[in-house]
Amino acid sequence: MDRGPVEGSSRAAGRADESAAWHLTERCLAATPEDGARGMFFQGVVGVVNFLQGEAAGARCLAASGLQELNTAELYPVTRFLEMSAEATRLLRPQLGDWAQSLRYIGTQATVDFLSSMFGRDLMQAAGRNPRKMLHHMIENYRVAVSYGERSVLWTGDNSARFVMRRDFMPAPYHEGVLQAALEAVGAQDVQVHGRQLSLLDTEYDVSW
Repeated sequence: MDRGPVEGSSRAAGRADESAAWHLTERCLAATPEDGARGMFFQGVVGVVNFLQGEAAGARCLAASGLQELNTAELYPVTRFLEMSAEATRLLRPQLGDWAQSLRYIGTQATVDFLSSMFGRDLMQAAGRNPRKMLHHMIENYRVAVSYGERSVLWTGDNSARFVMRRDFMPAPYHEGVLQAALEAVGAQDVQVHGRQLSLLDTEYDVSW
C-alpha cells in the first residue's frame, strides 16, 4: 500500500516542489495589478541568494522577477515577488533543507531589511523594547510595506498572541520568519511562531515569547 513519500526522500522533495509550484500559480492568479510589495523585499531576496549561493544565483532570482533594477521604496507587483521567491527557494532548498526553511530564511531577511529602512526605524521607536507593542504596530506597518491584505492581533496571554492575516500572498513559513525576527529585534526571548494556512491567502500564527 502506498503511504506517500517518506520525509527526506527525493520523492518527497519532488512532490513538495510540485505543490509549491501549484500554489505559486494559484497565488499569481489571485493577484490584481494593484497588489504590490516594496523593492526592499526584492533586494533582500537577491541579497540572501547572493550571500548563500553566489552572485550568478542572485542574478537568476532577479531575472525570474522580470525586473532589471530595483528601487527599495517603489511598489512592484506581488506576482513578480512570488516568481522571485519561487526561484530563490529552488536555489536555497538543497542548502537550507526544504522549501519551508528557505521561505523562513527569506522572511527573516525581509524583517531585517524593513527595520533598517526609514519605515522600520519609526516602527522600532514606536515599539521600544515591548513585544506586544511591536505586534500591534506591525499591523500598520504591513500597510506601508505592501498594498494588499488585512492583519489583526488577538491577545491570548501576557506573552502570547494570535496574529491573523487575510488575503496575503506569501505562504505561512515566510511570515513565521518575519514575525520571529520582529520580536527578537525588540529583545523577546525564546520566541515561538507556528503558522497555519487556513486557505490559499489566509493564515494565522500562534506567537509566544
